[in-house]
Amino acid sequence: MTTAPALNGTATRTSTMAQALNGALRDAMRADPTVHVMGEDVGTLGGVFRITDGLTAEFGPERCLDTPLAEAGILGTAVGMAMYGLRPVVEMQFDAFAYPALEQLFSHVAKMRNRTGGKLPLPITVRVPYGGGIGGVEHHSDASEAYYAHTPGLHVVTPATVADAYGLLRASIASDDPVVFLEPKRLYWGKTEWDPTAPVEPIGKAVLRRTGHSAVLITYGPSLPVCLEAAEAARAEGWDLAVLDLRSLVPFDEATACEVVRSIGRAVVVHEASGFGGAGAEIAARLTEKCFHHLSAPVLRVTGFDIPYPPPMLEHHHLPGVDRILDAVARLQWED
Repeated sequence: MTTAPALNGTATRTSTMAQALNGALRDAMRADPTVHVMGEDVGTLGGVFRITDGLTAEFGPERCLDTPLAEAGILGTAVGMAMYGLRPVVEMQFDAFAYPALEQLFSHVAKMRNRTGGKLPLPITVRVPYGGGIGGVEHHSDASEAYYAHTPGLHVVTPATVADAYGLLRASIASDDPVVFLEPKRLYWGKTEWDPTAPVEPIGKAVLRRTGHSAVLITYGPSLPVCLEAAEAARAEGWDLAVLDLRSLVPFDEATACEVVRSIGRAVVVHEASGFGGAGAEIAARLTEKCFHHLSAPVLRVTGFDIPYPPPMLEHHHLPGVDRILDAVARLQWED
């Protein structure tokens, strides 16, 4: 898989993740006339989060299409478009709004290439603003990555930085495999200085965001900033924590994860989705199987609770925070 092309321009700039995603869509549409964007309110409004702002004005309603409120119909239409040679980029307005489209996604999008012996790939990118932390109610704050990661035939990607938002979305659109692109909506508006000309690691490659020797926090998407915050706070306890950003769940970069865990011997997996059956359970199991003789303590998890998403005033209790992460790290030290 190749590295995604860089955003037009040469100077370092300050952007939000929302702006980087908008730039990725715009540049992909400029570079390839087969790229079409579709979804609820993506046209004139520019999307609920303004990720598609200005695309209809530049490319017309034929290439940035407002659809009816019918997620199964949106993705079913994208299947037909992809079969005829287009590259649809579908926006599901909120995470839980995607559930009516799961039959299309699981039964057709994920299986078509295998069903046809590789003759008919479906290069569809399904963009899903996901996760909590914005004061949203149920159906607006789900972290549903485990559903997608459990389905063979789909790539599952979730950026946590502005540079990755741009580079991974460009790579997803260019991929001949269908990609579920999970956008952590609580990170949309944080500004970061980045270099659009710098190469971005491809889909399926984890990145070590911080080195350390006491333990490694393994995370992705919306939980990366809180893990970095926890790693900084851990210095007061005398702990030097590494932070590994997976960036994509499928493909899972097992080689990098195992290399880091074997070198340190202690690991905590952090994500905001519920713990039971979550992505962290699979990650912890794989690391235990592959790194057993290198572990000084069990691989632990810090996750959302096994409950429906709570009301906005209570969500801070549900989402993993610095204190819960450091409590897990303390357990790792005690296990030794």
